[in-house]
Amino acid sequence: MTIAALEALTFGLGRLAEAAGGAGHRLCLLTGDRAVYRHELAHLTPEALAVLDIVDVDTFDESACAAALAAVYDLRGLVNSTDTWSVPGADLAAKLGLPGPDPAAVRLLRDKSRVRALLHEHGLSRGRALTVCPDPAAPSDPARAPAAAEILREIGLPAVLKDSAGTSSRNVWPVRDEQQLHAALAEAAQRAFAGRLFAEPFFSGPVYSAETLSWEGETRLLGVLSRQMSPEPSVREEAAAFPVAFPDPELGLLQDWVGRVLATAGHDTGFAHVEFVLTAEGPELVEINRRIGGALVGEALCRALGTNVYEAMVDTALGRRPALLDSPADASSGPATGFVLVYPDWRGTLTGWTGLDTLSTFPGSPEWYPTAVPGRHVEHLADQRGCTGIVLAEAATAELALHRALSAAGSVRPVVAADDEG
Repeated sequence: MTIAALEALTFGLGRLAEAAGGAGHRLCLLTGDRAVYRHELAHLTPEALAVLDIVDVDTFDESACAAALAAVYDLRGLVNSTDTWSVPGADLAAKLGLPGPDPAAVRLLRDKSRVRALLHEHGLSRGRALTVCPDPAAPSDPARAPAAAEILREIGLPAVLKDSAGTSSRNVWPVRDEQQLHAALAEAAQRAFAGRLFAEPFFSGPVYSAETLSWEGETRLLGVLSRQMSPEPSVREEAAAFPVAFPDPELGLLQDWVGRVLATAGHDTGFAHVEFVLTAEGPELVEINRRIGGALVGEALCRALGTNVYEAMVDTALGRRPALLDSPADASSGPATGFVLVYPDWRGTLTGWTGLDTLSTFPGSPEWYPTAVPGRHVEHLADQRGCTGIVLAEAATAELALHRALSAAGSVRPVVAADDEG
């Protein structure tokens, strides 16, 4: 028996393979670029290696993926743990008669503007969404900039402009005044979008993500992850820690809120990574991802809960209630973790890193997870595409773990040969 995965997150493949093997299945990874998983493949345990098959296929070609899946021996389930392939994955599972989410529900969650509008309609968000056509220029006369005028009238400032189907913080513009608004619209007019441009209110406060698991409408809050964002105008993620120690009353309110948000948005089964701003008036949604969080969130969950949470991903793919929902394990079962994304200071060609050989001298058993290889050209510094690696550290609390990770990551510097300006 086999479980297939239509691509996967950069980290976690090894744990997913171990979970599949533990359930008596093989894991078949369909990928268009196995180099994405170079770190995971280099560190597979013998147990994971023994059950993993890799099929190289153009994963943007749904017909090619369907043919590859049809050739998989005794296929029983399809794991779909990414945003980019969530819709085609749901469509393929339905066509093959495999357990999986309603493709219409997946399409809704991939549209951030529709989710915002739906939550606003049901009283779960103070903000609404406004789809706009970006202005090709930024004139000083607002009358000549209909998109800007509409945003000012319908949404107000401060606001956020973003791609309705964007990932990795790409194509996101926080705007606080009219000059920034015109500049953002002019820049957006030159960009390609996975979805469409829309505007929503800017909500002030720290950013977190609720990591949840659901089955047929029952949702368990596994814990809350802190998220440190870069200073504006960039919106790249800099660091995170898990699990955040909220007081019990506040944690209970978050559990109730995230359950109502997911139910309203139509997500009733599987993992969810729900990003939110904790404002002075309460939580406000940023976006819902129907998966385990990216970067090292999956690893953080495994360590804190003291179990391989990817077993729940396998259970869901097989159409059965995840045992993790009924497990007594909580986020205090194991160590807390903090991790820091390491970015270069300028564009150019990555040649390596300094400081990796001294990580072992720092407390918290820091570990290095590379996301790039020497020779890669680093072009984008304002979002997660510029990340070259992640430093993870452990401690008894998320606060201490983050301090340790920040300290260790501060010693690691990407070495980049700058682009020739001449």
